[in-house]
Amino acid sequence: YEWLGRALAEQGVQTVIPEFFADLAVTGKDRADALIAHYAAGRTVVIGGHSLGGAMAADYASRHADKLSGLILMGAYPAGGIDLTGTTFASLSLMGENDQVAAASAVRGGLAQLSPTSTLEVIPGSVHAFFGRYGPQSGDGVPTVSRADAEVAITGSVLEFLAVTA
Repeated sequence: YEWLGRALAEQGVQTVIPEFFADLAVTGKDRADALIAHYAAGRTVVIGGHSLGGAMAADYASRHADKLSGLILMGAYPAGGIDLTGTTFASLSLMGENDQVAAASAVRGGLAQLSPTSTLEVIPGSVHAFFGRYGPQSGDGVPTVSRADAEVAITGSVLEFLAVTA
């Protein structure tokens, strides 16, 4: 996810990407507490994640809404039982048009668990793996857009969301 962090940094957005044991966000569900304490003094905090990392970000947001100004989900949705409908912050849900890992029905259905001001944006031609740079993912769809074009669309959507969130 370094590509996104660097693209956002070029636009003046500080981004912190934590490392997790075995690259699984579920191994450090409250890791954001220390990161927010260290980096966010007096700043707007938007938490986000891709796939399982997005589900973990939504879980964190449901338990620490007072620390956050927004939530970004990429090919992700809140797990069952997570209710963010009463939060005061908006969420951005990004979905790859050809994503076959995060079911479109689940991503779209996840909007019902987010605040009413939340939005869904579909990244045309993109697949689940294009939110990261870890190569093709088993069971994913076939992209009909270049990775570079998908990344431009993802970055643009995130920057637009951050512009109205801050």
